[in-house]
Amino acid sequence: MINLPIQPEHNCSLCPRLMEYRESNKQLYTTGWNAPVPPWGDQNGEFLVVGLAPGVKGANLTGRPFTGDYAGMLLYNTLVKYGFAKGTYNADPNDGLTLSNCRIVNAVRCVPPENKPTSQEEKNCRSFLLQEIQYMPNLKFILTLGVVAHKNILACFGRPLTSIKFRHGQFFQINENITIINSYHVSRYNTSTGVLTTEMFENVILHIKEKVNLT
Repeated sequence: MINLPIQPEHNCSLCPRLMEYRESNKQLYTTGWNAPVPPWGDQNGEFLVVGLAPGVKGANLTGRPFTGDYAGMLLYNTLVKYGFAKGTYNADPNDGLTLSNCRIVNAVRCVPPENKPTSQEEKNCRSFLLQEIQYMPNLKFILTLGVVAHKNILACFGRPLTSIKFRHGQFFQINENITIINSYHVSRYNTSTGVLTTEMFENVILHIKEKVNLT
């Protein structure tokens, strides 16, 4: 029987600033999720995607990572193209999309103001991220979307940020079982400014696909 990682409570109070922001969003978006966003996908999978935090009008409202805002379009369409997801992404947790051999989680589970968590807020949430890693028995690849995800994954393995600099497209072995891959975040800002193109991101996912088992 597979062990289940501990998840933050629906009304988590570990980060007062994030809790206050979350509560204010409940007043603005009364039908939204407005709580820590849980991970999604196959816990027995070989591939874990780690993002930054929920978007205020995306996962914070839908309750599914990268669902409801622009970032999900590039992420999920690429996962579908290369076999890590099946179905059609319609920016809705009820769109029928499923993940294959893949799981998605954010380094910080609650939406932060201006999409910028503090270092302490990242630290407060890190135990949940660490458990996701520990309770994926077949994990072989972790894709970090952006510097914040990269930093927190390194911390989960007891490595300082200065030990391995973030670099898009970089693959490096963190231990005997797991390889870390860096990519720029799939945010609207990065794609609209050309920091990350569809081709760049697809190349990263293609290289991962060549190394894992898909059924």
